[in-house]
Order: sequence, then structure tokens, then C-alpha cells
Amino acid sequence: MKKYNKVVLAYSGGLDTSIIISWLKENYGCEVIAVVGNVGQKDELEGLEEKALKTGASKCYIEDLTKEFVNDYIFPTIQANAIYEGKYLLGTSFARPIIGKRLVEIALLEGADAICHGCTGKGNDQVRFELAVKAFAPDMDIIAPWRIWDIKSREEEIEYALERKIPISISYETNYSKDKNLWHLSHEGLDLEDPSNEPKYDKILELSNTLEKAPDKATYITLKFEKGIPVALNGEELDGVTLIEKLNEIGGENAIGIIDMVENRLVGMKSRGVYETPGGTILYKAHKDLEELCLDKETAHYKEVIALKFAELVYNGQWYTPLREAITAFIDKTQENVTGEVKLKLYKGNLVNAGMKSPYSLYSEEYATFGEDAVYDQKDSAGFINLFGLPITVNSKMKESLKKAGK
Repeated sequence: MKKYNKVVLAYSGGLDTSIIISWLKENYGCEVIAVVGNVGQKDELEGLEEKALKTGASKCYIEDLTKEFVNDYIFPTIQANAIYEGKYLLGTSFARPIIGKRLVEIALLEGADAICHGCTGKGNDQVRFELAVKAFAPDMDIIAPWRIWDIKSREEEIEYALERKIPISISYETNYSKDKNLWHLSHEGLDLEDPSNEPKYDKILELSNTLEKAPDKATYITLKFEKGIPVALNGEELDGVTLIEKLNEIGGENAIGIIDMVENRLVGMKSRGVYETPGGTILYKAHKDLEELCLDKETAHYKEVIALKFAELVYNGQWYTPLREAITAFIDKTQENVTGEVKLKLYKGNLVNAGMKSPYSLYSEEYATFGEDAVYDQKDSAGFINLFGLPITVNSKMKESLKKAGK
């Protein structure tokens, strides 16, 4: 193995990175600097610095990235209405680029020889982290233990940790693979690896109630947006982080945003996971509803095409690319008039529009009414239909002519 003097490790304190500190020191004899990207995982941050240092790290940075995460990554993705494969709200995906960027900054500050991550060779995160490193330090070496060590499973990781008395907070029975941040919580592994198994929601859910435990009474909320950005909840202006936290509480209580899906990973295989995204689901719904009021037809329809590509770029770790930046510039233009208020009704996992208004509304009751109006001449529609249907008319006459000719 190539020798390194100093390695910066993307550290979470989970099973993978807990043993990687020891593994790096054993195999490379290097100094290990742990870097934790705080993207809102809260309780998971408790005791991390102490744990990292006890496990062998020389330093542990815990970097608060939450505001930047919300303003520069989450909100642009909401504005785009980007959803991967119709379900996944990209919770893990857009958290990796910002962490990867900070890893590089600290690696350069510390004069590190390499950056290390604990992503498996089967997953998407290895791509997301490494593309971020390439964007800011293209010549930096990257160490990915899962691609080179002899450990073959999470069970063997647990054995490795127990042999070296490395503290871990999971057991063989609770060995779900999880990712938590301000936006979501994901669950993979164990019984979820068989798509025929119903998830044990009463055991795995942490942010959300089950449908059965959600209140029997509906909850109403009102969200205010300015240029596609949520700025207030129930009349109270809030910063992005606080707003999402409050929506997570409200949405979680009402069992909003629980998704069970089989997705197509970037590396080629399908994987099954359960995602909890209560606040995010509410924001996506409210934003999309408001766009129905404020965007013209052509822009709205074309934006749906762009949203698919935006979601793929985020999922694939291509945040720091010219195309993503160009799409964001287009999205920003579309959001200039997406300002207004949306009222939603939450009830046992359901989100229902309960009214909306905007000074930029393109809905005109005067034109759309079923009652009498003085602005629309219904006779005009006959000429429109004749022109709109002209290709159909010509095609029909051609077929009729051929039929008469016996062809």
C-alpha cells in the first residue's frame, strides 16, 4: 500500500467510520483527522469528538453546514421540483457534495495527503464524495477501504470493532444502514433487502408516526413563499433551518412523507429503502401547488422535463458541474413570480391543498367561470378547433381518398 502521512476522514461515528480510523492507522501508519459535516443530524453528533479521539484520530472537526446546506442545496432543489424516480426527495444525495467540499477545504488546510470515506463499492455515495473532491482538489488521493480491505459485510465490521474494543451503538439485530440529516432519515438493509417484506414501521420510524398512531384530527398549515423559497410558516417568518425543523415535527406527527421504494442506483443495481422526509414532502407539495397558480403552461411543462434531469444530476453526485449550474440559472428565472401563500391539510399521511393565493396568479375567475362573463366569446373556439384539428382532418381525407382508389 502507498504510504500517507496525514489522512482526512469523512467521519460520522457510525459503524463504517468507527473502524476505519483504526484500519487506517494499522495499514498506513498515518495521522487521521476526522471531519464531521453537521447537516442537521443533531443527536448523532453527541460525543463524536470524544469518540473519534479515543479511537485514534489526532483531531476532530465538527463543521456546522446546516444553513449553507438549506440555502444552497435544499432550496434550489425544491425550486426545481427535482424528485428522483417519482419518489425520492434526494435527502442523502444533496448532502454529500457540501460535505465533500468541506473535506477538501480542511484537507488543504491541514496539508493532508489523502481523503478517506467509508462508502461501500456498491453504493452511490462513493461517487458523490469523490466527484466533490475532484471538483475542488483533482489531484488529491482518495482512500476507499470498502474497495480494498478484506472485510466483506457489516457483520464482519461488527466483529472487527468488538475485537478492538471500538465502541459502536448497533448490534447484529439492529444493523440497519441509516443516513440522517435535517432533511430526512433513510433505512436500508436487514429485512428491507427483501422487497416482499412489509417494513416494520413501528420499529424503524424515528421522525414520523405510523399511520395508525397519527392524530385522528386534521392539521392545517399555511406556508408563504418568495420567489420559490419558503419564508414563513403560519404567519411566522423563519429562517430555512428552523422552518424545516418545525415542518418535520408537524409532518412527522401526521405521518407525512414515509416512502418505501426500490430505486435504481447509479452503479447499476436496484436497492430497496424506506425514507422519512416529513418536512420536505410538505415543502415540495406546497411549492408545486403554488407554481400551478403562477407559471404559464409552456414554462411549467418544460420545467417538468428539466426537473427530471436536475434530479438525476443530484442523485449521481454531479452537483459541481456546468450543466447543474446552468439548469439552476434557468430555474431561478422561473421562480421570479412564484410568490404567495399555500394552505395545506395534513391527515394520516395525506397532504391536501386547502387553498392558495398569489399576487402573480395567472388564474382568472373572469375567464374560467362557468357563469356569465363579458370577456370570452365562446364562438371563437370553433375556429381554434378547426385550425388545431387541421392535421387530423387532412390525414383522414387522405385515408378516405386511398380507400376510394382501392389502395
